[in-house]
Amino acid sequence: MYQKELNALKKSGRFRQRKVWDKELIDFASNDYLGLANNKEQLQKALNLVNDYENHAPKSSMLVNGYHEIHKRFEEKLAMLNRFEEGIVVGSGFLANMGLIEALVRKKDMLFIDEDYHASGMMATALLADRVIKFKHNDPDDLEEKLKQFSGERKIIAVEGVYSMSGIVCKKEIFELADTYEALLIVDEAHSAGVLGQKLLGVFEYHNITPHERHIKMGTLGKAYGSYGAYILASSHIISFLVNRGKPIIYSTAPSVIDTALALVNIEYVSENSSKLYQNIKIRQEAVNTILTINTNSLIISMPMPNNQMALTTQKKLETSGYLVGAIRQPTVHEPILRIIPRLGPTLETLKSMLYQSIKL
Repeated sequence: MYQKELNALKKSGRFRQRKVWDKELIDFASNDYLGLANNKEQLQKALNLVNDYENHAPKSSMLVNGYHEIHKRFEEKLAMLNRFEEGIVVGSGFLANMGLIEALVRKKDMLFIDEDYHASGMMATALLADRVIKFKHNDPDDLEEKLKQFSGERKIIAVEGVYSMSGIVCKKEIFELADTYEALLIVDEAHSAGVLGQKLLGVFEYHNITPHERHIKMGTLGKAYGSYGAYILASSHIISFLVNRGKPIIYSTAPSVIDTALALVNIEYVSENSSKLYQNIKIRQEAVNTILTINTNSLIISMPMPNNQMALTTQKKLETSGYLVGAIRQPTVHEPILRIIPRLGPTLETLKSMLYQSIKL
């Protein structure tokens, strides 16, 4: 029925399919930045925690009786660590972005969103009609020009702490502009929480910014925190509004209790071991800088490829050498890239060997 479209994807090098990769491949492709997805000791801690309670599944939406004490403990811990008033756990980052943008941008408001914001946010903008303005990627000057032209009620800015395909960190000037124009600021910290800052708390810590009532932090649990799900941190006022107006929160079954428990014990682990983890991240960033001459502040390396086929071919060559990296193509990116994650988990020597191999291809 859709064979013509599938054939076109194959011809352009954009065809995708699910694949169970060889477990012997050394992973430099996933967003498991701190290597927690393989930590069985942490998994056992989470299972022990869940076993302390009668039910291990949420059973219903959060507003019926699906809200579990583990959800509450997780929210309180994360809000405290990040210095926000309150938090709420959500089923996924995609749902968090959809819920935030659809709920917060009311009539006479305007959303100013970075043109490279995640697809979930961009999909949500389709619900806003003429209440959305895109600004040039990570460009404070373009953002300010557009902020000046709006005279409605609330201004809401949406950015990412670290952009998922480039590894670029959001500029501090954008935070400053949000304050100047008294705008709400949504920061998607999916790829910055657990990676940036000496305590690994993300871009707010990295830029030495104290959260206030107009700041909203959204993040995922399936990356540095080695689990699944997402969260939103904000003022108690905004969290209350989302509980009452955020459709993915109201109409979805509450997030997995087991995954939330795993995220909780992993966040505690990261907090307790942040100094050591931070140093290990710095060592890997220095290796990338030395070998590839790429100066990165994140754990995402983006290597441009001339075309889709070259991206796939290079990925295959590294796979043959025992390494798994990402070959990222349209529509995820405008131009194909090789996406390398110098994550904790593999040894430093293994990382260096892979990096040297990559520049020979």
